[in-house]
Amino acid sequence: MEKNTVVCLGELLIDFVPQSNGLPLSQVDTFHRAAGGAPANVAAAVAKLGGKSRFIGKVGRDPFGEFLRTALEEAGVEPALTITDDARTGLAFVSLREDGERDFVFFRSPAADMLLRKEDVEDKWLRDAAIFHFGSVSLIAEPCRTATLDAARRARAYGALVSYDPNVRLPLWTNADFARRTILDQLPFADLVKVSEDEIGFLYGGAGIEEGARLMLGLGPRCVVVTLGAAGCRVFTQTGDVTVPGVSVEAVDTTGAGDGFVGGLLWKLANAHIDASGLDETLAEPAFAVEALRFANAVGALATTKRGAIPALPARSEVERKLSGEA
Repeated sequence: MEKNTVVCLGELLIDFVPQSNGLPLSQVDTFHRAAGGAPANVAAAVAKLGGKSRFIGKVGRDPFGEFLRTALEEAGVEPALTITDDARTGLAFVSLREDGERDFVFFRSPAADMLLRKEDVEDKWLRDAAIFHFGSVSLIAEPCRTATLDAARRARAYGALVSYDPNVRLPLWTNADFARRTILDQLPFADLVKVSEDEIGFLYGGAGIEEGARLMLGLGPRCVVVTLGAAGCRVFTQTGDVTVPGVSVEAVDTTGAGDGFVGGLLWKLANAHIDASGLDETLAEPAFAVEALRFANAVGALATTKRGAIPALPARSEVERKLSGEA
């Protein structure tokens, strides 16, 4: 069986994004509804680039759950969803600063995605995975934590490369120490870790990029990719590191930018049939690393030029035009 599917598991929710920037949430009058949730955004990014992706999660039996299934399908993602009557689909309200950076208020007490059980995750959803991707939000509470880690183990047993995004969202955790411990404890499950500069500082008590990335590599991942916002990114392997500058855009809304970056990188890896055993060698090779990460930078950057997460993710033709214009 040829394995070319990027399988993502985790939260799927509605982002209510303001129609204008610069106001605190208490003063926003009008919101736009957009499909979101970090792992779902990654799946949509892969699909919009022309790749094959599947999203595993749980939604409520409510109109928002129906909307999200449709949004995944319209983006080209195969939805592998279960439905619950025990909780509503999750919501997030977002306020945007003038530069497009965000603040969130989440409605998750609990949200439907938090009720995903390991029994909900069917083997057929994992067997053809070239890459299995998850984030830390699904590790916050049971039963979703066990479902996530069990699926990661099963996908790896089927030969998938495992990708992990710590994606620190402290307002969702009971306290910062629990968040830090839980996030770090999962690093041995991962072959590839994508982390921001700020997240390294949180996880390692103010450590710099190099120190934090090396500490992560020591726990088992084959490579660590550190995103630097508009400045680009830096990839670390056991044999060295490569820095790739960012792609210039005028940002409107940074929601989903990091997920777009991850989707672009995972699409490149799946398209090149890179498995876990060849990951560190491949990303230590400057020519491939620069080309793949430049592409991922462009996907993430273009995702900031429109409002919302999934609606803003670019098609491959848009990315190629942008890179051609910058060359």
